[in-house]
Amino acid sequence: MKRSLARTNAYDDGTGMWPLPEADLREHGFRFTIADVRPTRDVRPAAVAGLFYPAEPEALRARIAHCLNASGPYGSDGAARPPKMVIVPHAGYEYSGAVAAHAYARLSGRRDPVKRVVLIGPAHRAALRAMALPGVDAFETPLGQVPLDQAATADLAGLAQVRRDDLPHAGEHSLEVQLPFLQEVLDEFTLVPIVAGEARPAEVAQVLVRLWGGDETCIVVSSDLSHYLPHVRAQLVDRATAQQILEFDARLDPQQACGATPINGALLAARDHGLVPRLLDLRDSGQITGDLRRVVGYGAFAFDPP
Repeated sequence: MKRSLARTNAYDDGTGMWPLPEADLREHGFRFTIADVRPTRDVRPAAVAGLFYPAEPEALRARIAHCLNASGPYGSDGAARPPKMVIVPHAGYEYSGAVAAHAYARLSGRRDPVKRVVLIGPAHRAALRAMALPGVDAFETPLGQVPLDQAATADLAGLAQVRRDDLPHAGEHSLEVQLPFLQEVLDEFTLVPIVAGEARPAEVAQVLVRLWGGDETCIVVSSDLSHYLPHVRAQLVDRATAQQILEFDARLDPQQACGATPINGALLAARDHGLVPRLLDLRDSGQITGDLRRVVGYGAFAFDPP
């Protein structure tokens, strides 16, 4: 089923209508329509290719390379080990791709590369209590398929706050937009994709600690920052939010970051493992579009091993 966003200004995912004003759609990378995508062949197909990022592989690679090159020196930043965890935004690449690239560039060119990615982001399109793992075997983008780590997902089966559910993943962009970046900066890797709904920070932290692993595992937390504030106000709010993140203050609310739930849990786990946080980039959509009336904030953070 395809539904014209220009006509309805809403997305119907079967759980109710999520209002999407046209300006907000543009802000997040929507252009024409979004498909109500269901997994087939045990593969979760790309849902927002051509909307949040280019659908053609070569154009997509070129856009990612442009973002990475704009972030500064591309590849290892001289640190002996890759970041254990990053926080990256999930708007359309033209808005937040350059910010996300500051984190992804630090995962590239490592002697001991990351082999598994635990990817967690907020649920935008489904009412969800706790956290959802998909039942498919792979996620697909225009750059190919990424296999899921089935052993890792099976290891979470005994946790009450985790369930198998493909619906929250079907049209969710917060995870999907991270995959092409990961496919470009990493070699072969497996994926543990988690959509977080209503969950306590300690519940999220428990899941991440269960998947922690060693240097072969990187945790990627997907979140934008403030939404629809005037530029000057957004800068103040986002700077305060960034400071909370750097201080492991796990009390963010959804007005500060749409991914407050996964961020709060990740901060607890990062603090308990002694990770060292760094702010890599902080800006908003108004600095890209020139429209400073209602902006969305984006931040990139890296958490290095002790």
